[in-house]
Amino acid sequence: MRKVQFSAYARAAHRVGRSLTAIVLGATLSSACSGDKSAANADSAAGDSANAMRVALLTPGPVSDRSWNSVAYAGLVALKDSLGAQISHIQTRTPAEFEENFRQYGTQGYAMVIGNGFEYQEAAARVAPAFPKTNFVITSGRATAPNLAGVAFAFEEASYQAGIIAAHVSRTNKLGLIAGQEFPPVKASFEAFARGARSVKPNIEVITSYIGNWEDVSAAREQALAQIGRGVDIIFQNADAAGLGIFQAAREKKIYAFGTNANQNDVAPDVILGSVVIDLPKAFVRIGREIQSGTFKGRVIGYGVKDDVVRLEYNAALADRIPAAARATSDSVGAALREGTFTKLRDLQSWTDSGAAPAQSSPSGN
Repeated sequence: MRKVQFSAYARAAHRVGRSLTAIVLGATLSSACSGDKSAANADSAAGDSANAMRVALLTPGPVSDRSWNSVAYAGLVALKDSLGAQISHIQTRTPAEFEENFRQYGTQGYAMVIGNGFEYQEAAARVAPAFPKTNFVITSGRATAPNLAGVAFAFEEASYQAGIIAAHVSRTNKLGLIAGQEFPPVKASFEAFARGARSVKPNIEVITSYIGNWEDVSAAREQALAQIGRGVDIIFQNADAAGLGIFQAAREKKIYAFGTNANQNDVAPDVILGSVVIDLPKAFVRIGREIQSGTFKGRVIGYGVKDDVVRLEYNAALADRIPAAARATSDSVGAALREGTFTKLRDLQSWTDSGAAPAQSSPSGN
């Protein structure tokens, strides 16, 4: 079987995830996940030069999640390896800690402070004017200032491709969507997945659930089992550490799922058809180079399939479960996205520009 190829930065994300946690998708999964939190809280500094650019990362969850926060930490490490940066990380647990830690790093004179998630943008917008020499970067954010950038990832593009694959593989014609919380970028990707599926089977049913947080493995498993009980045979999840519970349910009931944010194909290789990946290491290094060279300007920075920052990575172990026609259709959409000729997601991408929530193509079950 053809081995999955990783970019240098994707391999870094993969190594970081594996070194931070040993994933056990069985009865002990929940306790294994919860035991990683102390490592995520550690504030680490690295770099050999006293004059090195200093970069800090705030994450809303543990960097052992093998997903959104894990790949962000891999991006932090990439800044150290590629640009010689001194790095620091802290896991924030409450919104009050967002502003507190932004101010702490600003006071210490950090050149680049990254808030990993949409939820950080309001705190960054309040703090940035007080620290004009510190550049704040918010992933999945839209707020801007002279020293504040939001990074908008066109996650919906590869999500559409995943929907095409799911519709071809599904036998029950019922697909599930599960996320931690109902953030606008998550809703946009879910809508894109549903559109991709309905481009193949217009009447396919899509059932959507939200856990309410990003770390409750048990609750995620129960949500997945409830959807499976309603006939769902493929789940597209965006749940960070909680997603491990979804993979566990998929394995128990012998259905399929998709990984998200990081390449999660090897987390549960017998159930994950592919992963919709955001290459945060590549994005962070590009922005870090601007800051290091003095050319950075606060703005919304967009990355998508055409930039090879967002992509669908197939799981080679389950390649034979995906019909050739499905793969050909998905790859054709990917080529059109890279060329800028694919237009079926323009309204979702206009949400990225306007801040308006994406419209649902049709009602989904809840």
